[in-house]
Amino acid sequence: MATLITMPEVAAGATEIVLSKWHVAVGASVSVGDIIADIETEKAVVDFACDAEGTVYKILVADGDSVEVGAPIMIVLGAGEDGSAGDSLLGVAAPTVHAADNVETAAKSPVATPLVSSVEPLVTTDESRQFVSPIVRKLARERGIELAQIAGTGPLGRVVRRDLETFAQSGASAAPAANSTFSSSSELATQEHSSSYSTVPHTGMRRAIARRLTESKSTVPHFYVTADCKVDALLELRASINQSSSVKISVNDIVVKAVASALMDVPDSNVVWNAEAMHKYESADIAIAVTTEGGLFTPVIRGVEKRSLSNLSMEITELASRARAGKLRQEELEGGSFAVSNLGMFGTKEFSAILNPPQSGILAVGAASPRAIVEDGQIVIANVMTVTLSADHRAVDGALAAQWLAAFVKRIENPLSMLV
Repeated sequence: MATLITMPEVAAGATEIVLSKWHVAVGASVSVGDIIADIETEKAVVDFACDAEGTVYKILVADGDSVEVGAPIMIVLGAGEDGSAGDSLLGVAAPTVHAADNVETAAKSPVATPLVSSVEPLVTTDESRQFVSPIVRKLARERGIELAQIAGTGPLGRVVRRDLETFAQSGASAAPAANSTFSSSSELATQEHSSSYSTVPHTGMRRAIARRLTESKSTVPHFYVTADCKVDALLELRASINQSSSVKISVNDIVVKAVASALMDVPDSNVVWNAEAMHKYESADIAIAVTTEGGLFTPVIRGVEKRSLSNLSMEITELASRARAGKLRQEELEGGSFAVSNLGMFGTKEFSAILNPPQSGILAVGAASPRAIVEDGQIVIANVMTVTLSADHRAVDGALAAQWLAAFVKRIENPLSMLV
């Protein structure tokens, strides 16, 4: 039996997902469970497995298209079926997109809902209908582009984002502003006194970062605790390990291990706030902030307290590499009670980080640098690293945060304690 493959809801609350890349072509044989495409959520690129068996008859969206959840993306024919079986699926969904009466008839059919709901008809001056995805309608309105000027290349002539970008890059003029009262001289004066800039459309990931950080800062009661750590012993231990180990250990690897050890030392701090009850974790699952071209990823490493430094280093390196390649799995970005954000490699001395809910703590790590300190009444030079804990006051009280930070400083200043 012919099957209409639709865009799945791979992340809770997602309404639109980008089909990043197809792994199959028309005529290819597919089985249940085969990976047929990469789809991009706000957080990660996820493998999309086929839920039907047969032959690919039609691919309805192109690489890079934004698609609403539930919208058709591919047709698979069963054994012995010809193209008419596949065409009938699209025929039921939207028999004739240029005739109003047929569109209205299709809307009454239960099968019509997925395709028709993914586009909005735009009635043009010649009384024909043009189908436009909601995101394209919004972008066109923001840019002052008249959609009737654009020829759609999507399924059934739908205007997709690719069409809008191509039209904009072609240098075509935007729709003139209605009731404009500015003279050409005043417009010229405005142009002469304005700075030039380029427009970079928001990615789904950048929108997600903006939304989550705004939500975090406005709804989670942050407070901050700062400490200076003397890290001469840490640097000596790292140098000694790297002389004989095939796996090179970074300062950040030891910091993450110290965070996990401190969570075990002060178990009441290894918690997450929930509206119904506090969730107290037995293991140290820690998110690591990784900077990529598109934004910040925070993959979670499970059971850090049980890992050796070499194993932890390899895991962090592997996750960071896949984050930059856009190949993290959704489950690798979920969970964890704590996070580490290290800007020390950029020379940053000190900063405060914003919590990533529902995690209740994040440690902001600055650069280790030689500083003058007082030791046994004498001024000496030592390598010092400043760290700042941001904590969720609903889950972690001030005294508890201070206890945890003291445990972290003790561990980081005595790194051998984490190896025994």
